[in-house]
Parts: sequence; structure tokens; C-alpha cells
Amino acid sequence: MPYTIQAGETLYSIAARFGLTIRDLLAANPQILQPDLIYPGQVIDIPVSSAQPPQTFRYVVRVGDTMFRIAQRFRVSMTSLLAANPQIENPASIVPGEIVFIPRRAMRQYVVQPGDTLYKIARSFGVPVSQLQQANPGVIATQLRIGQILEIPEPPQREIVIPREDYGYDEMMADLDALTRRYPFIEMTTIGQSVLGRSIPAVRLGIGPKEVHYNASFHANEYITTPIVMKFIEEYAQAFEENRSIGTFSIPDLYNQTSLWIVPMVNPDGVELVLEGITPDNPYFEEVLVINGGSRNFSGWKANIRGVDLNDQFPARWAEEVARRSPDSPAPRDYPGPAPLSEPESQAMAAFTEAHDFRLVIAFHTQGEVIYWGYRGLEPAESEAIVSRFADVSGYLPIRYVESDAGYRDWFIQEYRRPGFTVELGRGVNPLPFSQFWDIWGNTIGILLTGLVV
Repeated sequence: MPYTIQAGETLYSIAARFGLTIRDLLAANPQILQPDLIYPGQVIDIPVSSAQPPQTFRYVVRVGDTMFRIAQRFRVSMTSLLAANPQIENPASIVPGEIVFIPRRAMRQYVVQPGDTLYKIARSFGVPVSQLQQANPGVIATQLRIGQILEIPEPPQREIVIPREDYGYDEMMADLDALTRRYPFIEMTTIGQSVLGRSIPAVRLGIGPKEVHYNASFHANEYITTPIVMKFIEEYAQAFEENRSIGTFSIPDLYNQTSLWIVPMVNPDGVELVLEGITPDNPYFEEVLVINGGSRNFSGWKANIRGVDLNDQFPARWAEEVARRSPDSPAPRDYPGPAPLSEPESQAMAAFTEAHDFRLVIAFHTQGEVIYWGYRGLEPAESEAIVSRFADVSGYLPIRYVESDAGYRDWFIQEYRRPGFTVELGRGVNPLPFSQFWDIWGNTIGILLTGLVV
């Protein structure tokens, strides 16, 4: 099958797109003498003999992988893994970039017993009758036969991420644990710790060469952004496991094309302060009360536990931000700190960003229903087209410049000259009520998906 190479493509990305190995492509295209020198407009042949087996999804082998490790990771037997990959001549010598097909979990079988009804069987396995009928299209409920074999589908999965007013750090960590157990292809790591020693997790979805980053809850009282990105992690993972799309976005294709890194809560200490308050056993108890004017109401608190605004911490004209902002000491909001990157949370975000090759970043904040996309003329030309697409799918207003420096988006654009965005979700007074969650979700899901393909 002839295929015309597009701008930005590599043999690696083309192989992943068509479920092939690089070996397959090179064998079908002996005219390619230097695989790293393909060019847009070049026509190559896509072999059609390496078809993806049914009931499987594609996995691109990475450095350090073995077939045994892959089987363990996806909780399948070596027998079923090898059976799904007859194209692999020597399972002991798989190489990075090669495609391995991962078998999906097979449905269980059940032999009809005397006295069984479709309703009784469905109830015993915890699945709806309608789902049982869909899995057995030739079965008539009133004509079950003893000894008849039925396919039993997996029971419907309960949602893990439940948005609610008290959704804080502990809820997030519990959900991340549950998500990584249910969907073993989700990767979770820690990028650092907060002032009080809470780990700051990062989640990876996808294995593609293009890297994209989203973050949430830089500001403590904007914590509704965390369940937004957590719900996206769950929706993405479920769609990938079921080999389906979300809207027009093919999640299996995105998984192989893009590595999405999400930091769902940059400021865990601050979020917990807003949600739970502070007790005398906290080492910052007296300091926090002084900063907050003696009040135990922390609804206006944006900073970390030391009263430093983490989104005013980055070395992008930080001194000018200090001169512009009014607080010159720790405060519930807007204090840039004693120096750039003085706080462990901002240090973690900077180091995490520097360790990756992000093509695009989005920081989710609240509120205003706007998208900030420029910084002092340093943003690339393509940012305008990208923000236009974000605006189309969300209804949010693009704003190029705002009088502000030292933010994460500012620093990313300054350092890398790549697209960076701050998306202000919802409208009202922070912290936004969770009654807005699903409206915000409806406006945001398009941005979350579009950011993976632009």
C-alpha cells in the first residue's frame, strides 16, 4: 500500500501508526538506505501482511523490555502473548521500536446448569442482562439449554474518580493507586516533594515519541482543576483499554503517537490547607496563622504552605514581577518568594520540565474562561493557530498578553520558544463550587484532547 510521508513524521512514528515494526518498513522499502533521512512527500510502501490480530492492542517496545516483562506489565500469560505475536521470530531478542500486540482479556465462559435463567446468570456474575445478551447474540432468554455455553463479559466497572467538594491530596493519591491497578499501562512517578514532604506525582499516558505536559493546582484554592485532569486520566485509560475513540480522537492512535505527562497537583500542601485547615501539630501552624491574619478561613489562599505563590516563582523576569507585586513577605497569594525557584514544588516542576522534550504545555487554573497563550513576543507563530483551536472546542477567550511575569507558562515559552498555555477554567470566585464541575469538564475535554494532536 503506497503512503506519502507527511511533515514531522519518522519511520518510527509511521511504523507505530500502522502497527508495524521498523524492520517491516525497511524490508518493504529497500530503496531507503538511510532511515533517518526520509522527507515529506516521499512515497513508501506499507506492507499489509503484518495485520494486527483481532482483540489486541499495539505496544511499542522500549529500552529494557523483554517479552516476560511485557507479559507481567499487562497481566497476560506468556502463552497468549506469544500466540498474538507470530511475527516475532525470536522472542528473546525484541528491540526498541518493535511492535508487540497485547491480547485483550478474553470473556469467561459458563455452562448453563439446570434451573438457570438469563436473569439468574447475569445476577450471579454482576452484569446487566442486556450486556449478557449482547455478548451472546444468538441466545434466546426463554430457550436456554442445559449444557449450553455462554460468554460472560466483564462486569461494568465502577468509576474511580468521583468529583466532590472535598477532593484533595489523599483522594487524588487513592484514585491514582486504584487507576494504576485497574489500568497497568498507566505509569506513575514522583517528580519531587512539597515543603511538608508530600510526594508530587506525575502520570504518563502513552508511549509515543512526542511529549506533551499538563498540570493542575499550582494555586491552592484552584483545586477543582485536579479532579478535571484526574477524570481525563480515567476516561483516556478506559478508552484505550476498550480500543475506542473519544469523539473523533482515536485513543489507541494517540497512545502510540504521544506521551502525555500530567502533574495533577503541583501544590499539595496548599490544597490541603484550603480544604482541611491547619492544626497545632503542623510545623507551620503559627506561621500560617500570622500570614492569614489570624483567620482559620483559608478559602483565599493560593500559595504553598510557606506563603509563596508557586506560579510567581520561575526565572522569567522574576525581579520585575517582584517590583510589580505588592507583597514583600509571605502572603496567602502573589508573594514571589525570596528568590526564583526557592520552593521545592517549583524546583520540582522546573527540573521535571528540563528533563523532558515537551512539544507543548498547558497549566490549568481557575477562573475566567480565558486562555493565555503569549509571553513578551517570545511565543512561536504556531501558538496562535493552536489557541484558536482550543477556543473553538471550549468557547474560551484567547488572550495573548497579560501584565505578568515569572509564571510557569512564561518561563516555558521563554526557555523553549514552544507553545505554552494557561487555561483559566470556569467563572466565579475561587474556590469554584463543584456544581460547576461538569460544565467545566464539557468545555475542557476538547482542549485536553486537542493538545495531544496539534
